[in-house]
Amino acid sequence: LKTETHVNKVGTSERTKAVIEPRLSDQWFLKMEELVKPAIEAVLGDDAEIKLFPKKFENTYRHWMENIRDWNISRQLLWGQQIPAYYYGDGKEDFVVAETKEEALKLAIKKTNNQELSINHLRQDTDALDTWFSSWLWPISVFDGIRNPENEDINYYYPTNDLVTGPDILFFWVARMIIAGYEYKGEKPFNNVYLTGLVRDKQRRKMSKSLGNSPDALKLIDDYGADGVRVGLLLSSAAGNDLMFDEALCQQGKGFANKIWNAFRLVKGWEVDETIPQPNSSAIAITWFEAKFQKTLVELEDHYGKYRLSDALMATYKLIWDDYASWLLEIVKPAYQQPIDSKTLKSVVAIFEDILKVLHPFMPFLTEEIWQYISERTPEDALIIAKWPESKPINEALISEFEFAQDVVSGIRNIRKEKNMAFKDAIGFYVINNENIANTFDEVITKLGNLESIEYTNEAVDGALTFRVKSNEYFIPIAGAINVEEEIKKLTDELNYTEGFLKSVQKKLANERFVAGAPEQVIANERNKEADALAKIETLKASLASLQ
Repeated sequence: LKTETHVNKVGTSERTKAVIEPRLSDQWFLKMEELVKPAIEAVLGDDAEIKLFPKKFENTYRHWMENIRDWNISRQLLWGQQIPAYYYGDGKEDFVVAETKEEALKLAIKKTNNQELSINHLRQDTDALDTWFSSWLWPISVFDGIRNPENEDINYYYPTNDLVTGPDILFFWVARMIIAGYEYKGEKPFNNVYLTGLVRDKQRRKMSKSLGNSPDALKLIDDYGADGVRVGLLLSSAAGNDLMFDEALCQQGKGFANKIWNAFRLVKGWEVDETIPQPNSSAIAITWFEAKFQKTLVELEDHYGKYRLSDALMATYKLIWDDYASWLLEIVKPAYQQPIDSKTLKSVVAIFEDILKVLHPFMPFLTEEIWQYISERTPEDALIIAKWPESKPINEALISEFEFAQDVVSGIRNIRKEKNMAFKDAIGFYVINNENIANTFDEVITKLGNLESIEYTNEAVDGALTFRVKSNEYFIPIAGAINVEEEIKKLTDELNYTEGFLKSVQKKLANERFVAGAPEQVIANERNKEADALAKIETLKASLASLQ
């Protein structure tokens, strides 16, 4: 009648690109309906024995397990574990399933009632088992728990604590291991499953050997260090969230490693004088850092307990980069070409050793190397088996006071930078202490700000630049340090701009339609802008008044 052209999508092999031609054949299936029930209850039941991290993957697990199909376990391959089915005749139904050929023969004789059958009459099915059928036995078979169910290793290690894997094989491997655990051992294979994100390329494709889109790991290690690559990826990868790979992440990890090395070299490079007493600024700074370390330790325990590994790393990163390197070492370091007192150095090194302990899970190579450099140690003293730092009471008040002192130091540094005031020149400093903040860190502020002294006053200081930290007012006299006329003009321009900005915000907040229709968070942001502008205007006016 007619000839038509049909466009058909032809399947091709991902690896070889050869055309795939469908061919129907008999397959072996495993009935799953009853097998999955204990595994569903173990993860999703009221008394769940196995926890998934992040919890969001419980929905994926539920979808797979509650919509389970019989498992096609046979593969037409020339390698692998052969299906334990034995044919004794030519028909499709002429088979038995048994663990060994000898057992198969007994079953075949019983089924056929033919006493003449021998092993030579049996023919094993040529299909091999699905790879996952081997893998689902892994928690048991790795300790020879199938062939030797009560051996010492399986009794000691099974069940284990944690399984770490990717969410793409949550069903193919994880769920099936749980099923096998209850089927063959009568109990769970592990307590917790931590599901990492997948590292993808910039096109969001999963990295694989067949696609050839994986970076050369050995080259990355050569360029950035093993710990650098590891930390760079971990910093950017929260549990369960995929990560788009970029070498800049490895560079970030390398930068962190360099920071740690430089901190170590700085400390080890200080000359020690046993006769020098410990400065009060160093003593209080060390006491503060020890409190901060204890607070971070509690935070780390919480993150680890909830399997938030990237958060645990970030907390460790901030402790080292911000608190230790940027603040503590800056406070305790001696003046140029001057020695340090021995008490401070010993404390700083002891603190550094504790830092290496909490960093070791993330950067094992770097931390062990530095650990061995700090002092000669035996294998029994290696960092990898060192005891985790002990928790102690936390001095929250001291931490809070130091955070306030940090803001004060930042205010001094900002004014020095903006006004081009040389740091080598000591400056005067006055404070109206409306917050009633303790003077615990005055010596620290004096050292970091290079102040002549800190004077407490009840009135504004004329001829001074000002800044605020909360309701506290701070004054830096500027006689001879800057051009007053230029500074007045600059402050006036900034005041005019800020007042204009405030008017625009207040106009928006006065608009009833905007306030009624905008989301709550947007309204809150606008009110914060208004408060910040009002505080800035007050400070600018105070600075202008003192200069005029």
